[in-house]
Amino acid sequence: MQQATSPDRRRRAVWIVLDSVGIGELPDADKYGDTGSNTLSHVASAHGGLHLPNLQKLGIGNLTEVEGVPPEPRPAGAFGRMAERSPGKDTTTGHWEMTGVPLDRPFPTYPQGFPPEVIKAFTSAIGRGILGNRPASGTVIIQELGEEHLRTGKPIVYTSADSVFQIACHEDVIPVEELYRYCQIAREILTGPHAVGRVIARPFEGKPGAFRRTERRRDFSLPPPKPTLLDRLDDAGWPVFAVGKIKDIFAGRGIRADEHTGNNGETMAVTLKAMASWERGLIMANCVDFDMLYGHRNDSEGYAAALEAVDLQIGQVMAAMGPQDLLIITADHGCDPTTPSTDHSREYVPALLYGTGIRPGSSFGTRPTFADLGATVAEWFGLPPGEAGESFLADIQS
Repeated sequence: MQQATSPDRRRRAVWIVLDSVGIGELPDADKYGDTGSNTLSHVASAHGGLHLPNLQKLGIGNLTEVEGVPPEPRPAGAFGRMAERSPGKDTTTGHWEMTGVPLDRPFPTYPQGFPPEVIKAFTSAIGRGILGNRPASGTVIIQELGEEHLRTGKPIVYTSADSVFQIACHEDVIPVEELYRYCQIAREILTGPHAVGRVIARPFEGKPGAFRRTERRRDFSLPPPKPTLLDRLDDAGWPVFAVGKIKDIFAGRGIRADEHTGNNGETMAVTLKAMASWERGLIMANCVDFDMLYGHRNDSEGYAAALEAVDLQIGQVMAAMGPQDLLIITADHGCDPTTPSTDHSREYVPALLYGTGIRPGSSFGTRPTFADLGATVAEWFGLPPGEAGESFLADIQS
């Protein structure tokens, strides 16, 4: 590991997380019921091939077989894949590990629904009962219980295979700000042995038989148990601008400013806008639609279209980069829409790094933890080594 350096204070990194774009099963995928999963490859095959010229240029086709995206003979930057060291396969765990905080045990899950002590505390605090309290698809449960919710005003509570406490309310019955208040109450209750990774607000609208979720989702995460790369950057005077649900995932820690977004297109547009105004530090964005709209709904066609749309915007980001910029593209887990499961999948994730300081065509192979990426970014900003991860910057610098 190199010693900390003193880089130009105009240095900037743009870190884009393609939420759930996994690239193949991890060795322990069988323990999670995910044997054979490969989100990117299977989406490409189901679609009859993908057109991803910018991701291809960066080397994503060199990491797994992707129909329509052949290996690049000499990628424009550095490429490799990463294995998740932490147990689990959820968003919070993936993001925390890639910023230097791997977990030793998974967040709790509730395949039978939440226990009476949790529900009693929640209903007492909000002053009304609830509907549901079982694992479910969010789009399905609002169709099943939405009409009763309209009649009774009781919020719909549900979970999934992930460590989440989700609350769905019709916006005409319970205003979004009140739903957010309910989520904050749940977040304060769900601590200790019931410390789920995220409480998620799931507002919806429409009429019986045609309910649809709106884009005003909001995540309420646990704060990371240790300082992440974002905290360390902020402490060192490097500002962090969060786009999409990044602020929620890190409970606001280490983030100077943020902008919530409603979809992938808006996320990428805000990222480009931030590049025009934030001249230094880290811009970190999460493109959630791959996971939320397509992976969990087993919609491989929608997933494919979203990948091709974001690829075009990645090209715009690349064109907007300056000589002091580093582009990082990665993912936090898989969510293979071609399998019977609608849950996340335990997969390797891609890591693509691009910039004038990165040697074209350099491969850093398979990293044993997502934390290696955070360690690399930390070294690039001149920070000393953290507790987890090993930088591979020396292997890819030009």
